[in-house]
Amino acid sequence: MFLLYEYDIFWAFLIISCLIPILVFFISGFLAPSSKGPEKLSSYESGIEPIGDAWLQFRIRYYMFALVFVVFDVETVFLYPWAMSFDVLGVSVFVEALIFVLILIVGLVYAWRKGALEWS
Repeated sequence: MFLLYEYDIFWAFLIISCLIPILVFFISGFLAPSSKGPEKLSSYESGIEPIGDAWLQFRIRYYMFALVFVVFDVETVFLYPWAMSFDVLGVSVFVEALIFVLILIVGLVYAWRKGALEWS
């Protein structure tokens, strides 16, 4: 029989872990100073008065490079469970991992040919 009272500690931790950040956020809003003068509203850059506009447009190539890195970095994390349980799972999982790696290689070649990995 499924008894909910066995999960009381879980629910208590879940509620407390949700309430603490919310309470801290509201308490910091009440305790923070609210005077906003010209010094507070000015942009600050290493103690030097800023020159020109703060809006600086970056090239899309930097974002593409970062996205390709994140995608391949996260995807390779999925290989770790396969490597840890390779001896238990057998050859079929090895074939699936091989297909997964081949898809990653195809994506890497595609990104390379499109120039997403060119820095300059």
